[in-house]
Amino acid sequence: MKDTAKHQGLRNQLVSVLEKKGITDKNVLEAIKKIPRHLFLNSSFEDYAYQDKAFPIAAGQTISQPYTVAFQTQLLEIKKGHKVLEIGTGSGYQTAVLCLVGAQVYSIERQNELFKQTSVLLPKLGIRPKHLSFGDGYKGLPNHAPFDSIIVTAGAPIIPQALMAQLKIGGRLVIPLGEDVQIMTLLIRINETQFEKHEFGEFRFVPLLEDKN
Repeated sequence: MKDTAKHQGLRNQLVSVLEKKGITDKNVLEAIKKIPRHLFLNSSFEDYAYQDKAFPIAAGQTISQPYTVAFQTQLLEIKKGHKVLEIGTGSGYQTAVLCLVGAQVYSIERQNELFKQTSVLLPKLGIRPKHLSFGDGYKGLPNHAPFDSIIVTAGAPIIPQALMAQLKIGGRLVIPLGEDVQIMTLLIRINETQFEKHEFGEFRFVPLLEDKN
């Protein structure tokens, strides 16, 4: 599990690319500068780990493009100590970014293979989410609700009601909505019954699946 000066140089370059693409949140950029993304990928992709691209990981899933990770995290406007629910732990890279920006992260993964890998990898890197669980992201984590923010890292045809219910008033939910191409959508909870909706253009994600595997 080596992280070299060369890797650090590549991360610095990646951060410059993200700044050019409009990422302004200093905490997010700082997290991306620190996290060894190459360790979250199959070693055959190591040389490409700091390109702004998505790559396949186990269980037919992908590790999101760094720009997408940064963009979603920036939309959450995380303050230190915020409780954040992540739907789709995946490789654990987004989880790591959330932890480094100061969130208390509760994350759910439906693919057992990925859940096991991430549960081992994150502590090795000194990254400690509050709670990693194997389960159905559509249901959220009602026992730990409410959350300051919720991030969904897979394309969803609809916004799961359970997730809306688990958001604090004033909380932010970021979800890619749509079937083939997704529109990045931000919901801000105004009160018990009302949400304000904002849309941020097209992104591509693997689909959000129900039930665990």
